[in-house]
Amino acid sequence: MGNDLTKAQHAAIEEAAAIWREARCPIASTGAGISVPSGIPDFRSPGGLWEKHDPAEVATLQALRSRPARVWEFLFDALDIFANAAPNPAHTALAELERTGRLAAVITQNIDGLHQAAGSRNVIEFHGNSTRLYCMRCKRDHDAARITTLPSADRPWECECGGVVRPDIVFFGEQIPRDAMTRSFAVAQEADLVIVVGTSGEVAPANTIPATVKARGGKMIEVNLGPSTFGTMADVAIRAGCEAVLPALAKRLM
Repeated sequence: MGNDLTKAQHAAIEEAAAIWREARCPIASTGAGISVPSGIPDFRSPGGLWEKHDPAEVATLQALRSRPARVWEFLFDALDIFANAAPNPAHTALAELERTGRLAAVITQNIDGLHQAAGSRNVIEFHGNSTRLYCMRCKRDHDAARITTLPSADRPWECECGGVVRPDIVFFGEQIPRDAMTRSFAVAQEADLVIVVGTSGEVAPANTIPATVKARGGKMIEVNLGPSTFGTMADVAIRAGCEAVLPALAKRLM
């Protein structure tokens, strides 16, 4: 996999590894791009779920309240994709770096649970987790494993109390969970290095985490296939697939 990287990319990885070795408290900030190699397309990209579903119709709290059946059509599609995905080498590399003391935490915008599946332990889920479900009326927890047994006609999924079951994720227009906000920015205040992986930096307030680290004099390593809104903020920007870059970085740091 590392053989697919160019000489310039290998040089950037060496530079990034040198910065990482000096870090006292490195953290990672991840977005949809880290899960693309696992078979989860970026919702916004061609072939993503927003081509089939209008986010204004299926991914807002108002839609969940007024059109729950339509929202659950989208959720069945999304959860089916997540259920068939497995961690890729980028997830595994971050988990191994945490295990060996080279990474303090992962702050992720993703709701797929793949960081935990790979073995990462200190994961802060900025936008929640699709495998946690609860009733909007009585707040009772529901088992996500039941989704695979629900007939497609059972949309929306209703609780025994008659309320609509929803995943514990942040829909458009909802607030980021207070605990996730508090923990994320507490970690960012301690960090002296942030590794940004698979996010273009367009989603607020998650996109302010790297700036928080940089404002305190920390460093930033960016791993993205294409350009991002971070501009010149990164001390090293590696334009290559995270599934190749992160294992190569981990190898140099072990």
